Amino acid sequence: MTDPKVNVNEIKQAVKDQFSKNANKYVTSESHAKSDDLPLLTTWLDPQSNWIVLDVATGGGHVTKQLAPYVDYVLATDLTHEMLHAARQFISQSADNVNYVVADAESLPFLDQSFDAITCRIAAHHFPNPNRFILEAVRVLKPNGKLLLIDNIASENKSFDHFVNKLEHLRDRSHVRCYTLSEWSTWINAAGFEEMNSRIRKKTLLFPSWVERTTESDEQIDEVKQHLLQASPEIHNYIKLVKVADEIVSFAIDEWMVLLKKTS
Repeated sequence: MTDPKVNVNEIKQAVKDQFSKNANKYVTSESHAKSDDLPLLTTWLDPQSNWIVLDVATGGGHVTKQLAPYVDYVLATDLTHEMLHAARQFISQSADNVNYVVADAESLPFLDQSFDAITCRIAAHHFPNPNRFILEAVRVLKPNGKLLLIDNIASENKSFDHFVNKLEHLRDRSHVRCYTLSEWSTWINAAGFEEMNSRIRKKTLLFPSWVERTTESDEQIDEVKQHLLQASPEIHNYIKLVKVADEIVSFAIDEWMVLLKKTS
């Protein structure tokens, strides 16, 4: 969770500012739009034609677009109005069973037991209090409802954890934290979810498009680049850094995908 000294409102305003400026980049981002987790999440969820689904922090709308053909209705939410507008433009021509609501993942404006399934993909590292999101998810899910969560995670190795989270923050000032699996497990178990399926994979990111998506100056890009290049050989091996001379081609981070079921 966030340091109590940190102003949560300032964090959420930074998220709004960042995604307002870069909304269309997230719609077209290959790592968001073309990853194999999109068809896989449909297989894992096994969506039913009568389901009402909540897609939290929809971003470019890729999960909503993936699930809409299989269910009765999808409600796509995001903290950022401009991000929702971009998602609607992306989705509207292929699905007419979707609606859009500006909403905070940590304070969902919905009644208890409203949804058959909830999804949240590549977003929770922007949440200052992800434990609150987990509690909100279990609240608005129907009995036996499912939560499918996908996000970048930090290593239990403190050095790797610090390196990756500093890297993410240098590149994106709205980044809060990639949380560890043990942190997530604590919140999930306390909320009463049962794990049905999970995987951890190395997700390869192409450096030029990744760094340009959120940085605002050449100086900021260089700061990110130097952080990568000056890391230890052990960290380079951990992130699978690929470079040609001093030009960074790609690196990899850990991504966790988990399917949970509400047990009561």
